[in-house]
Amino acid sequence: MAQAEPRAVREALPAECVLGGATIADSITANGHHSTGFRHAVLALAVAGGIVAAAIVSLGTSSILTLLCIVAFAGGLLSTWSPCGYSSLSLLRIDPPQDLTAVLRWLPTMATHAIGYAAGGTLLALALAGIGWLLPVSGFTPMALAGLAIVALLYGLHQLDLIRMPYPQLRLQVSHGARMDLPKWATGFLYGGHLGLNFATYVRTPILYVLVLACVLSGSLLTSIAIVASLNLGRFVPLLVNLLPVPDWSVQRWMAEHDRAAIATDGSILVFLGSLLLASVAANAF
Repeated sequence: MAQAEPRAVREALPAECVLGGATIADSITANGHHSTGFRHAVLALAVAGGIVAAAIVSLGTSSILTLLCIVAFAGGLLSTWSPCGYSSLSLLRIDPPQDLTAVLRWLPTMATHAIGYAAGGTLLALALAGIGWLLPVSGFTPMALAGLAIVALLYGLHQLDLIRMPYPQLRLQVSHGARMDLPKWATGFLYGGHLGLNFATYVRTPILYVLVLACVLSGSLLTSIAIVASLNLGRFVPLLVNLLPVPDWSVQRWMAEHDRAAIATDGSILVFLGSLLLASVAANAF
């Protein structure tokens, strides 16, 4: 009997979409999932790593922000394993033949895509900081960090398929038809703005939920901008793979082959973050 797909894949990666009556594949999803023993081993290593890191690193406001920005960047990279990530990589490719002239013609698309990410990210950061200002938050207090840690741990367990957590998202994608109606540079901006908002499309990684909570708890616009910018930078960087002389199908195949590893990495990052924060709060409480 074939194994079921991991929960994170089922929730975040539909197999295909329909455009104008035609079926368009969004991604190739790897079959099966890691064994229970492997997932428990990843959990144990991530918890141990977080506790050891908490004993080595003293968390202050700046170090917490640095940690969250690193996690955000990693979350952005992991978001590539999504319908929209696949679409951006394939639809915003350099037109063949891939020579210097074609690369130069493609650079405006890369630039407008980055500008779109910046615009969407700024709107998201403003919204999150605004929510923080409306709520009685006092920054990264021990209580706030403990709450953030618990959410990270729970969603880490969710990604490791050990428990089930709510996974709110809009099941929407970037427009496949945009490239037929708009020049590629305009499509790049549209995709960047759409993806930069993060909640306007599928949510591939629950790291996003943890980051949103962190932005709100900070109550700071600058902190929110730094975290969201790191997230969107991680989402943008994979587009640069289009500069490499590799066919689109090979990129898609590589991503499909490493889909399960991406999910396990996602879960381990969340468990590591939660363990580190919780251990730091506990150490400072005694």
